[in-house]
Amino acid sequence: MTEYPYILFNKSPELMRQLGACGGRASARNQRARRALVATPPEAVPPPALPQQTTAEAIHLLDAQFPWLQGAERKRSRNRVWVPAPATCADQN
Repeated sequence: MTEYPYILFNKSPELMRQLGACGGRASARNQRARRALVATPPEAVPPPALPQQTTAEAIHLLDAQFPWLQGAERKRSRNRVWVPAPATCADQN
């Protein structure tokens, strides 16, 4: 392939450079004009924070609802001996 593709476009390299630069400026100008016409959407307002249940409250609620699963969230010891979970606040009430 030749050094300059002016054979394909029947234009000199300098003329092709000028046309390319003009096209870049024109497309940038058109893009800025299109952006100016588009209305900016209103800023999104985050929904109000609802009071949520804490992890400890959820554990106590599940322990009260399913007493046979009390202490299931605790890790087991490395030795294979079963260690009962210590009493929770729900047991003391």
